[in-house]
Amino acid sequence: MNMTKSLIFFLVAGLCEIGGSYLVWLWAREGRSRGYALAGAVLLILYGVVPTLQTENFGRVYAAYGGVFVLLSILWGRQVDRVVPDRFDLAGGAVGSGRSANHHVRPAWLRIRRRLSGGN
Repeated sequence: MNMTKSLIFFLVAGLCEIGGSYLVWLWAREGRSRGYALAGAVLLILYGVVPTLQTENFGRVYAAYGGVFVLLSILWGRQVDRVVPDRFDLAGGAVGSGRSANHHVRPAWLRIRRRLSGGN
C-alpha cells in the first residue's frame, strides 16, 4: 500500500476516534441530546473498521497510528476546544510522531535496502 493512502486511512481513523469520543463526551458531560451519543457511537464503530483497510499487521498499524492520534488530538484541542498546546503537549506530540514514523517508514526502508543489496 502506498504511504499516501495509508496516511489517509490514519487520518480518517483518527477523526472517527476523536470525533466520536468528543460527541460522546458532549452527551455525557455537557448534557447534549442522545443524538450526540448515537452519532459518536457510529463514528467509534467506523474507527474500528477503518484500520482494517491497512495492509500491514495489526500491531504495526496501531503502533504507527499512535503518533497520528497524538498529533490529531493536539490539533483537535487547539481548533475545537480552543486549548493552546503547551511545550509539554508539543514535546509529547513530537516524540509520539517520531515513534510512529519509525513504525511506518522502517519497513519500507528495509524493503528498499534488500532490493539494493540483491536480496529478495
